[in-house]
Amino acid sequence: MHYRLAGDDVARLFALLRKVAENHQAAVPAARAAYLGSSDAAEITREQLDVRVRAGEVVVLDVRPMAEYLAGHIPGAVCIPVAELADRINELPEDIEIVVYCRGEYCVLAHDAVRLLTDRGRRAIRLDDGMLEWRLAEMPVDAADLTQSAENPR
Repeated sequence: MHYRLAGDDVARLFALLRKVAENHQAAVPAARAAYLGSSDAAEITREQLDVRVRAGEVVVLDVRPMAEYLAGHIPGAVCIPVAELADRINELPEDIEIVVYCRGEYCVLAHDAVRLLTDRGRRAIRLDDGMLEWRLAEMPVDAADLTQSAENPR
C-alpha cells in the first residue's frame, strides 16, 4: 500500500498527531533515536538554510525518491535518491558543505545520507526537519527542473 498526503490540511493533521504523541508518550524520543540511529551530526534550521543558500555556501541535497522530488522540492535542491548516493557521490562538489533533507524529521533517509557522505569525507549536515515541515511553514516549493545539475545548483 502506498499513501500520499492529499493536502495541507492532512499534512497539518499528521504533524499535529506526531507532536501529540511526543508530548504524551515518554517513549517516543527513545523510539525515534532507535529508529533513526544515533546522530551527533550537525543540523541546520530552515532559516539558517535560507541564509546559507542565498550566500552560496551550501548545496541542498534531496535524498527522497525521484517521484517525490518531482512532486515538489526545496528550490535549488539537487536530487540524488539515498539508494543511489554511494554510486553518484562524485556528482556532488567536494569543496562545499552539503545540506541533506528528506520527507520529515522522522525520516531516516537524510540521516543515512549524512552518515554516508561524512564517511566518504564530505562535509554534510541535515536539515532539522524535512519537506513536510517545509511545506507547512509555507516556504517556497519548486516543481522539477531537470536541467539542473549538482555542479551548478541555483
